Amino acid sequence: MYFNLFNQSDIPKKYRANFIHLYFDIAWFGVLSGTAVNFLNVYATRLGANGFQIGLLAAMSAVVNLFLAIPAGRWIEKRNTGKAIFWSSVLFRVGYALWIPLPWLFGAQGQIWALIVLAFLMAIPLTPLGVGFNALFAEAVPDRYRAQVAGTRNITFAIAYMATSFGAGYILDQIPFPIGYQIIFAIGTFGAAMSSYHLYHVQPLENAPRIAPVPDSESQTKSAGGIKSLLRLDIWQTPFRNIMLVFLFFHFSHYLPTPIYQLYNVHVLNLNDSHIGNGTALYYLAVLIGSTQFRNIAHRYGNKKVTGWGVAGMSFYVFMLAAAGNVWQFYLLSFFGGFLWAMVNGAYANYLLENIPAHDRPAHLAWYNIVLNLAILGSSIIGPAIAEATGLVNALLIIGAIRVLAGFSILKWG
Repeated sequence: MYFNLFNQSDIPKKYRANFIHLYFDIAWFGVLSGTAVNFLNVYATRLGANGFQIGLLAAMSAVVNLFLAIPAGRWIEKRNTGKAIFWSSVLFRVGYALWIPLPWLFGAQGQIWALIVLAFLMAIPLTPLGVGFNALFAEAVPDRYRAQVAGTRNITFAIAYMATSFGAGYILDQIPFPIGYQIIFAIGTFGAAMSSYHLYHVQPLENAPRIAPVPDSESQTKSAGGIKSLLRLDIWQTPFRNIMLVFLFFHFSHYLPTPIYQLYNVHVLNLNDSHIGNGTALYYLAVLIGSTQFRNIAHRYGNKKVTGWGVAGMSFYVFMLAAAGNVWQFYLLSFFGGFLWAMVNGAYANYLLENIPAHDRPAHLAWYNIVLNLAILGSSIIGPAIAEATGLVNALLIIGAIRVLAGFSILKWG
């Protein structure tokens, strides 16, 4: 039944179990994302959080990742990738359950700071999860099927996200604050647990390229180049350096408006929780539609071009949001933005993997994770600062221009 559901008739039988579990992993992650994750910043905004506090929710994770990414990569190198990712996901996702009782324990400001502290603690196991998942994906999915699996995962995620986002918005409209949020946090926690269950069953293929053995760290530190070797600074002497730099710019431009969105939606557009849920559901409906076309587009133009032009195109989302004046315009731009994200989200991870040696993935992905979280940290601080200095509308216009530049940097230098 599952094979028919995900149309695996053209997939060799030895790959099917991994693919099915990857699809269900992302489906349950879509439940988590459409409920708890989707409405976290909205919840914080309704508690009275300012732009700085919303930015800290993302910045805490980025700070931890910057310090732990390299050690996490080396930790994964020494272990079975599948087991390491599973246990990291379990420890990380326990944190979602701790969101549920916060209204019983703290006042509004106390809850905001508790969420920030939990974001910091959850980031510790999130670091190896973030570093290692792409390595696990590469070990579990042969190269020729990655675009297909990535596209199907996008579709599966979009369906789950869309359904749960609509449902979460309805729950929040019908049930008084904050009980409604506690319910969707509980639904998200269940989705997180099920996602981890399916991750447990994703196994590296027998013929997958294995990670190179890690030299003993004590002997390394005694050599003249020990610290450099431990930090794998040699990666910055390879062509992968350009990939990291353009991805730093891309992720910075992508996350820059994150602390601003809910402030704008709540305080400027005056959207309620149902409007926000409907908008994100429409966004992922467009992701669903776009993902059905991703495989053909990626094969025709290549992952680099799809990523670069998609990132540049994402500027229109923030431009249109700055010009929006009512909920219907918000719905329209949400749909448009989702289609563009389907292209970018499907292409950029494959583009990244194309530029990483198969035998040295964890070290390269650890440095990529540092770049990603440096971008998140910088955007979490700079986004609210731009909004404070220029106003929410002007901030969105500035961010749109930055996204255009980020897209063209990928095309020219990536």
